[in-house]
Amino acid sequence: MPAVKPKKALGQHFLTDLSVARRIADTVAGTDLPVLEIGPGMGVLTQFLLEAHPGNVTVVEIDTESVQYLKANFPALAGHIVEGDFLKFNLSTLFCGKPFCVIGNYPYNISSQIFFRILDYKDSIPLCSGMLQREVAERLAAAPGSRTRGILSVLLQAWYDVEYLFTVSEHVFNPPPKVKSGVIRMTRNSVTDLGCDNALFKTVVKTAFGQRRKTIRNSLKGLLPPGKQLPSDSPLPAMRPEQLSVQQFIELTNMVAAL
Repeated sequence: MPAVKPKKALGQHFLTDLSVARRIADTVAGTDLPVLEIGPGMGVLTQFLLEAHPGNVTVVEIDTESVQYLKANFPALAGHIVEGDFLKFNLSTLFCGKPFCVIGNYPYNISSQIFFRILDYKDSIPLCSGMLQREVAERLAAAPGSRTRGILSVLLQAWYDVEYLFTVSEHVFNPPPKVKSGVIRMTRNSVTDLGCDNALFKTVVKTAFGQRRKTIRNSLKGLLPPGKQLPSDSPLPAMRPEQLSVQQFIELTNMVAAL
């Protein structure tokens, strides 16, 4: 079957460097859990995953042409190709509710949405890795104080240890993207309870970063009852969101809840 033509609408940039593909596959080496690959395309990463995890790899692909290519070229995937949109798929039905790993060369245009989705299944996904736009990869791993720190940095780091592993040149793709890529690995931490209201925690983080040039005191005003303000004896209200650690956002959430 002829090669799949990359589709701009799907954000497809097919990796052509096999050594890079193997390095990415190695980010889930050693696990005996089922592996779910998002957006396999023509299977450049899939081939190494099948080699390391025979019979334990499932792929989700939205592109019909890619699905046909995979069926024709990877008989080992028979019965393990899910055709559809990862963002709309009920992941709890894939492995009978058992834990699994996620990996992929994620489409740039929906990578943030993919990681918000992974958060929804954090208790089923102890390990997640893969490649995305370098700027986004750096943001996910950004430490407190980093200018690139954002909403997903905090929400993911509340539940995962996030590592930025290595950078990938734009010249090893067809077609070449306009930016470099970065590979990350996220390992589920031991947290089972944040110690605050989870829904309010998300709201506080999103609201704070929604007005990131303002101090916390000013950006969170809209979450407080009329006439109420954050405690003046705490240093947190005078800080900006990118300066705060996950634990400090938890403290902040409890301050808002108390008011």
